Amino acid sequence: QGRDFSFDDCGRAFTCLPVEEPGAPAEALVCNLDSLLWTMTHRLCVGSPPGVWVCSTDMLLTVPSTPGIDWDRFQGVRVIAVPGSQAYARNHGVYLTDQQGMVCDIIYKGTEAQIQQCAGADGTVPLVCGVVFFSSDAAEQLLATHVIPPLDACTYMGLDSGAPPIQLSLFFDIVLCMAVGLTEEEFVKGGGDANVRSARSVLWGALHAFPLSMACIPHASYDYLTTSASEHISSLNLLPGSASHLHFCKTAHSHVDQPCLLEDGSLVTNCLLEGAVQLAAGSVIQHCHLQGPLEIGPGCLLSGLGVDSSVALQGCPLRDIVLQGHHIRLRDLSCRVFTLTGRLDDWQSPAEEGTYLNMPWAEFFHRTGIREGHLWDPETPPQSRCLLSARLFPVLHAREVLGLEDVLWLLSPGAGRQLARWQGAWRMSWQELLPCLDKVAELGARQALFFLQGQRKVRRVLLGRQDCSLLPLARSAVHEGYHEVLLGTLDEVASTAGDAGIAARALACIAEVLGCMARGEGGLRSGPAANREWASAFGLLESGDIPRGVQELAAEARKWMGSPALLVRAARHYEGAEQILVRQAVMSSCQFVTVGRAELPPLGQWVQVACPARLDLSGGWSDTPPITYEHGGAVVDVAVLVDGCRPIGARVRRIGEPELRLVTLGGTAESQAVAELVCRELEHLQDYCQPHAPGALLKAAFICTQVVQFPSQKPLRAQLLDSFGGGFEVHTWSKLPHGSGLGTSSILAGAVMASVYRAAGKAASTQSLIHAVLHLEQRLTTGGGWQDQVGGLVPGIKIGRSKAQLPLRVEVERILVPEGFTQTLNNHLLLVYTGKTRLARNLLQDVVRNWYARLPSIVENAKVLVSNAEECAQALRQGNLPLLGKCLDRYWQQKKCMAPGCEPLAVSRMMDALRPHLYGQCLAGAGGGGFLYVLTKAPRQQEALHQILTNTKGLGNFSIHSIEVDTGGFSVEVVG
Repeated sequence: QGRDFSFDDCGRAFTCLPVEEPGAPAEALVCNLDSLLWTMTHRLCVGSPPGVWVCSTDMLLTVPSTPGIDWDRFQGVRVIAVPGSQAYARNHGVYLTDQQGMVCDIIYKGTEAQIQQCAGADGTVPLVCGVVFFSSDAAEQLLATHVIPPLDACTYMGLDSGAPPIQLSLFFDIVLCMAVGLTEEEFVKGGGDANVRSARSVLWGALHAFPLSMACIPHASYDYLTTSASEHISSLNLLPGSASHLHFCKTAHSHVDQPCLLEDGSLVTNCLLEGAVQLAAGSVIQHCHLQGPLEIGPGCLLSGLGVDSSVALQGCPLRDIVLQGHHIRLRDLSCRVFTLTGRLDDWQSPAEEGTYLNMPWAEFFHRTGIREGHLWDPETPPQSRCLLSARLFPVLHAREVLGLEDVLWLLSPGAGRQLARWQGAWRMSWQELLPCLDKVAELGARQALFFLQGQRKVRRVLLGRQDCSLLPLARSAVHEGYHEVLLGTLDEVASTAGDAGIAARALACIAEVLGCMARGEGGLRSGPAANREWASAFGLLESGDIPRGVQELAAEARKWMGSPALLVRAARHYEGAEQILVRQAVMSSCQFVTVGRAELPPLGQWVQVACPARLDLSGGWSDTPPITYEHGGAVVDVAVLVDGCRPIGARVRRIGEPELRLVTLGGTAESQAVAELVCRELEHLQDYCQPHAPGALLKAAFICTQVVQFPSQKPLRAQLLDSFGGGFEVHTWSKLPHGSGLGTSSILAGAVMASVYRAAGKAASTQSLIHAVLHLEQRLTTGGGWQDQVGGLVPGIKIGRSKAQLPLRVEVERILVPEGFTQTLNNHLLLVYTGKTRLARNLLQDVVRNWYARLPSIVENAKVLVSNAEECAQALRQGNLPLLGKCLDRYWQQKKCMAPGCEPLAVSRMMDALRPHLYGQCLAGAGGGGFLYVLTKAPRQQEALHQILTNTKGLGNFSIHSIEVDTGGFSVEVVG
């Protein structure tokens, strides 16, 4: 599916090739090596009893994601087959079964009549595909035979005891002895010499009692791997047999500068192609780093070529050839060797009949001046003189460095100097090279190339602002030891992007790499990030010096690599650094804050603001930075009175003393003070950016409204006296419980800023206040989005939107509903307090982390959050309660996807109990507790729902509250 691959724990390369079929279950083409076993484990074994899988690996096998094998009441041994054509079966093995699916015989290269006897109703035959399952009992019985002569001669134990070796077939000796269509005499006589017949007799006695059944997997296919280059290239581009309806991805695990130059029917895997590299249909490039301009014709396979090969390839006629670079080891000497063959060449055909570079050997000798004596020793018999044994490929030269051009000249021979250089080199045949191939170096080079193009992918994804997850690449880099290279690339992107948003995502990716390096140890990823050792780097980022800040971060991070706990703490601080850049990006919204002049109220006169709460009906989380300016957001909000009143408020008055009195009241404006704080010096305001510090929000409000300049050389007392002739007293209150989910803190911030502006002789529009609160919450370092202030400051029902761009600008559209529908909503909407305090301490960090990782589920969820908001707005315009209820239910599922764990068990019970009586329901805000709002099917159901919940066990304390749409919006009053 084009996902990043890696190596397994034993260092073996998986060789699953990419397949895509839109809308269909994922499938993988598996070619030999250990990936076959890996796929069997994940697909064929589903539901199987304990046992042992045995398979040969000289094949291509396409297995559906749901093979559909029935393991119910299974016993004995089961062979796996795939459907194939009768024509294909003439050169292969097929199973003959009875009506119960028991194997009667295995027919190899049978006659037309024998193959026809095996055919099913659709005309296909069950091909032997090399996969067999032994139940535990059968496997134990088979293993027990290894000490019984003459079967002991199949193992090293027998060989070391002096027994002559015996070679047995998995299918025609071991499996066939269990077939129901053969007698013991027929089976034993079918062996070769006396030793094999004796071995067959032992196998019959040990295994024949086990039932041998067959499972033929529909929609699977099989293809035998041959030494034909033409068939190999075809198998890479076209799936065999019944899987031909699938199509390969054109590129997988590759960076291609100009993908438009890759024709349909070509394939690029694990490559870095820079510049104009044109690839014709029917050609394949694997494990290559090439630079254009290059033109590769049809029928070619290029593999293992480095960037230094590009110059030699330019202008070279490449058509129907196989060109490969190999790492070989000659004792202690490592070197690179290039081999060149034709697509149609046969490795073992004698020179008199065979070809080289798709032409007869005689023609090749004539064109190049090469003679048979250059390739084969005089004593080599004619039948052994073939491509496999021809010493064609230069390995070493006494005076010159060899390269790709030393085989490419064979395609278009020119001056005699090339022939002399070729003759002067020590050359080897493919038969001689094969044992010298350095597999460790080859896999290492492929890994290095994978991560080199992975670095390009990092730059492309981050700088292009693509919704592509880099987390799999980070995990692979850590697993394979390439994390330092990846960290360096991310540092480079963060330093040079010139964009705070891109730099923030790069720092988040570094945090992911550090987290992966901890390998699941070291504690929770979310947590504090204010260690003094990181203060210097944070200060540089705060000042806007991103390049130096990133450099300081990297230098500090190197000191924290010693243990998983240190790595996790470093990851937290990188996320803290990322949040600094997010704040700077969001604070660009302050340019949309316009403040005018207003009459300065007299000393002692209160300016009071009362605000409604808000319900988020859909789209929440899409307003959260950085999602809101990287993806775009849309949230439907409604301003509501709770139990008939506006529950959130603030009042401010000027006082004669040059100080700031910050007072928190109980639930209403008439309540007693529960906390008081007096600020007389600027130093008293310095903790305004610490959300849990006493009066932090109120301090931030005075700074963000620029009533107080901070930092400043001018003392607080002098500032207040010079500008206002005294100080200010602020009172705030809220009837809503902590963690209600109704937007209290942001709406309260808007109320405070509105009252402070007015008390200071200034005026700000609602649109300005929305952006001013965004700015304040970034300065306060609480983060958060814009939906709360939109919901509480703009009256009635509305939809807020933001585009995927900076500076961040929020635009609000009032939703016009049918006449009388507002009252209908009032009759059908209720608030249920769940009795659970919302614990969202690390919720925002987790959501932002998952977004920066671009987890596919999160990216898709962000899209449907926005689309659901637009559908919800349409339901409101239509006055359609059932559709609105569906939007609410869908919204709750989207919230749970965005923040897993936000539905406590007690809340689940409550929602289950109420569901039959509702059109829809959703927890307000981020979830996890607080208020649940419900849309009832019948009007005025407060008492009925209370009775239902009273009769439901395990809910604890709850309460139900009436709500109504506040069409008037927040009020600003000047009172005595």
